[in-house]
Amino acid sequence: MNNEPSPNDAAQVRPLVVVHTQYEAEGVLSLTLADPHRAPLPAWEPGAHVDVILPSGLIRSYSLCGSLQDRHTYRIAVLLTPDSRGGSAEVHRVGTVGQQLDVRGPRNHFPLVPAADYRFIAGGIGITPLLPMLRRLSHTPGSPRWSLLYGGRSLRSMAFRDELAALPGGEVTLWPQDINGLPDPSRLLAATTATTAVYCCGPEGLLQEVRACAMRRLPPGALHTETFGAPTKTDTTVTGASSEEFEVELRRSGVTLRVPAGRSLLDVVREVVPEVPYSCGEGMCGTCETKVLEGTADHRDLLLSEAERQAGNTMMICVSRSATPRLTLDL
Repeated sequence: MNNEPSPNDAAQVRPLVVVHTQYEAEGVLSLTLADPHRAPLPAWEPGAHVDVILPSGLIRSYSLCGSLQDRHTYRIAVLLTPDSRGGSAEVHRVGTVGQQLDVRGPRNHFPLVPAADYRFIAGGIGITPLLPMLRRLSHTPGSPRWSLLYGGRSLRSMAFRDELAALPGGEVTLWPQDINGLPDPSRLLAATTATTAVYCCGPEGLLQEVRACAMRRLPPGALHTETFGAPTKTDTTVTGASSEEFEVELRRSGVTLRVPAGRSLLDVVREVVPEVPYSCGEGMCGTCETKVLEGTADHRDLLLSEAERQAGNTMMICVSRSATPRLTLDL
């Protein structure tokens, strides 16, 4: 049975209400959201996230980390980060029972693929998209065994430890840095085979180390990653508004625009379609994903797989551009 939301589900904005809050660890607040009329919510698969539209107008993406079987609530968890752009602080400030929050989604660019065995690596709040994957594997008869390396600043900062400890069928290694130092992903990847799937979510530094290990040990396509931090300055994948000028047709709007070399496609599009959704502006969250009708996208995001890029059906317009002189979008 396919539980993925339809395109209409992913685009629809729903007013949900906070029905429960809980501190899962030091600085980590979980919010449980429900329809105010207790209507069922769209089903989702492990790895999915939703966009939360905060009262200030900020839009932030958070992984769903609750129960897949509970069709009436969504659970997210938010780390309060002092160097954020304000989203986490606002969630912690307004995240009280009874608060209404507009939510869009779910959507999933980090799905759990079939594999003979699994290795999971989480850094800090990066445990949130992995938790439903571990729960799915633990409670599905005949599922392969799995192992998790979960690193954090300290045990106090590592959320959902009790839930992880209760999961059968796998091995959980907690790695508090104040005791053990930085985690060594190569230890977890040492016993992988050609049929192992490796999932990693965490800060960019951890992802870079895991990618380096994967290049030496894993076949192409075995590593699946998701980041919650901005790419480093040396990362050349996301280059924003550079490169050549091109033309974009917005088919539904009936207009054609020029996108100069010095401006992003998103900025130009929003002059005509100001309601087009976006959040991170860095090609990480998928909020601005747009259907491509004609032309070839120059993909610069951190979400789409190589197969999805080759298919060319969608693009993240906050950072990606056009590889052809003209691009037609479903806007």
